[in-house]
Amino acid sequence: MNEGVQAGGVPAETGGVPAATGGPVGDGRHARVVLVDDHRMFRTGVQAEIGVTERTGVEVVGEAADVDQAVAVITATRPEVVLLDVHLPGGGGVEVLRRCAPMMTAPENPVRFLALSVSDAAEDVIGVIRGGARGYVTKTITGSDLVNSIFRVQEGDAVFSPRLAGFVLDAFASTDAPPVDEDLDRLTQREREVLRLIARGYAYKEIAKQLFISVKTVESHVSAVLRKLQLSNRHELTRWATARRLV
Repeated sequence: MNEGVQAGGVPAETGGVPAATGGPVGDGRHARVVLVDDHRMFRTGVQAEIGVTERTGVEVVGEAADVDQAVAVITATRPEVVLLDVHLPGGGGVEVLRRCAPMMTAPENPVRFLALSVSDAAEDVIGVIRGGARGYVTKTITGSDLVNSIFRVQEGDAVFSPRLAGFVLDAFASTDAPPVDEDLDRLTQREREVLRLIARGYAYKEIAKQLFISVKTVESHVSAVLRKLQLSNRHELTRWATARRLV
């Protein structure tokens, strides 16, 4: 599912963000948007939900599935807003932000970024905000709220899902750099996602559905996490994650 495509001709039947009653409405506003997410089905769902320009005011001008594709499409299309997943092949959303920094700070027509991710972990939120994103919303957002968030970011506002704003306030209120957790740093971004969901009590099938991966892939990630952290089972893993306030 790592193919990046230009917008257009996308079937509308695949699910994405939850639909709001009557569908999102742009109220006469217009925003050119690029979707960056490594799951094609999710991109298709978002496109179907918010990309009907005459109804929402959102024009999806490009899509990408990894860091290199994202930078290329953003550079070519210069959208007003980029919907950016945090965890991407090639270095993640933070790497996209780093490589697009000149476009974010352009004196005219700056490109603004809104993180759209399944993760609600504090370190993910803080990482992309420090990287220059104007907001962070989770994939449980409704279509109407997502459209409104896009226009708010386009206008220069900061937008967050309710509980995530506190992470940012706490992080920027603190003058001390967060301690480095060498054990956590051994894990990939995807392994961290699986770790948090396991620690929250999700079954393998539920994790697979939420992360758009197979149950076998979930099992492989859990085995890798247990090996890297030198833990024996998911109960020890849950205690480990809870002690570090990752759940």
